[in-house]
Amino acid sequence: MPKILVIEDEAAIRRVLSKILSEESDTYEVEEAEDGLQGVEKIKNEDYDLVLCDIKMPKMDGVEVLEAVKKIKPETPMVMISGHGDLETAVNTMRLGAFDYISKPPDLNRLLNTVRNALDKKQLVVENKILKKKVSKNYEMIGDSDAINQIKEMIDKVAPTDARVLITGPNGTGKELVAHQLHEKSNRSAKPIVEVNCAAIPSELIESELFGHIKGAFTSAVKDRAGKFEAANGGTIFLDEIGDMSLPAQAKVLRALQENLIQRVGADKDIKVDVRVIAATNKDLKKEIEEGRFREDLYHRLAVILIKVPALNDRREDIPKLLEHFAEKIAGEQGTLVKSFSDKAIQLLQEYDWTGNIRELRNVVERLIILGGNEISEQDVKLFASK
Repeated sequence: MPKILVIEDEAAIRRVLSKILSEESDTYEVEEAEDGLQGVEKIKNEDYDLVLCDIKMPKMDGVEVLEAVKKIKPETPMVMISGHGDLETAVNTMRLGAFDYISKPPDLNRLLNTVRNALDKKQLVVENKILKKKVSKNYEMIGDSDAINQIKEMIDKVAPTDARVLITGPNGTGKELVAHQLHEKSNRSAKPIVEVNCAAIPSELIESELFGHIKGAFTSAVKDRAGKFEAANGGTIFLDEIGDMSLPAQAKVLRALQENLIQRVGADKDIKVDVRVIAATNKDLKKEIEEGRFREDLYHRLAVILIKVPALNDRREDIPKLLEHFAEKIAGEQGTLVKSFSDKAIQLLQEYDWTGNIRELRNVVERLIILGGNEISEQDVKLFASK
């Protein structure tokens, strides 16, 4: 049920607005406030789906109310009510974040259309928040070991900045989780994170994949195509396995980082991009530099912040939590009951040599859940974990 607050110091107008809204839909729950101070107090204590607020009021005017609401409940849509002489101020409130403004006396159709649009926007914001929480759960970092806690602290510090991050660690350790957490906790989270697996793209196609191409640039280029950097504009690009990128492509990435400019393959026109770059590798890039396979200048551009993700063998204390997490996740995917692990089974799995890291652990848990008993026993682990 949408909850609407009307903040208006003129009692007659306040009553008219409340009556119009109540008659428009019996699902609208309308409350009133007779001045800005009272309105802000109500907003502090209650969640409203929409606020209609007069601009000229005693004690606290509408602009001050808008500024206060944007600090305490920034997702709440504000529609400003302006008298004839307040029109310039009303337009300025749009720059401050108001959803819209309505002139007095209000046109009924315009008022109700604005209310419907504002409520739709609030609903979208709520749905996006719910979706974001679901996405965040998909990229949750499980564990309380010192190594994982240090990474979580580093993410919290680095995410709000635009600093470039290089994530290192063996295959299967969860480097992509770190990248997604950095994006989701950043100011760019409303924009996309675009992933590029540099190892999976042939070297002759990597430049086209990253920067796009124009029609006729090469045999199969039948039309203009934007690349991943353009797709990530305003957001984040995650260059996974960057140690496998060709030297010519590295040179172009370096230019993109230095100048925020890219050039489509076959074009002579520069395109400006605003992209945060996060890279990951399982290689020793310093060794790659020594052997002439990776550019040292690009390394220093990428490794402003270095995050090393440990192997699972170096964080065995996290295995019980990971087992529980994967058991719940797999049960949800397969629509089965969640299976538990006996103490002996957990102990055996903690002693296992996890050369494939988290990825291998997940596969083993799935196998045990499919083939093991209702409670995964020590015998189940001996039978199925190492196959």
